Amino acid sequence: MQRMTGLLVGAIFGAVFVVVNAQSPLNALTVNLLRAAACVAAASVIGMWFVTARRERSAARPQRNMFSRGYLIVVAAEAILLFGGLRMLAAWEHPEQANVAWVALVVGVHFIALAPVWKDWGIAVPGVVLTLLGGGGLVLALTAAVAWVPFVSGVLSGVVLLTGAVAFGWRAVTTRTA
Repeated sequence: MQRMTGLLVGAIFGAVFVVVNAQSPLNALTVNLLRAAACVAAASVIGMWFVTARRERSAARPQRNMFSRGYLIVVAAEAILLFGGLRMLAAWEHPEQANVAWVALVVGVHFIALAPVWKDWGIAVPGVVLTLLGGGGLVLALTAAVAWVPFVSGVLSGVVLLTGAVAFGWRAVTTRTA
């Protein structure tokens, strides 16, 4: 159940990444389609969370504690890097679009750091992709293509989170318990 809760959190953040960052230079139809698809994907993960919760409540298996000391250290470091980095970007007068790139980079690194803490190397994959999308957006923010940073670092990061959440959520729902 804790894994499904993690997928639920990822799906919600993924949907927020898409809804907030789907904007110009994309056309209005593309923006609306991306936002609608993101909301449908997040809603499907919410539905899968409820199905899994009902099934696991009846199984009543012991669960490991995902919120260990290591988790708390990673999340504290993430908060410091996130807010400190946003302040640094503003102090250095980087374009506002760089903010979403920084958020994607820090969230990606947080997934990579959590992989050994949780002994779940599967979360390192979206972590690497988000880190690359965030880093790419930071580079893009320094160019004439700055308007594309929200798409590259925001929308694509959201798509990665939503795709992973839907795929792993579906696997959890369709896997039969022994």
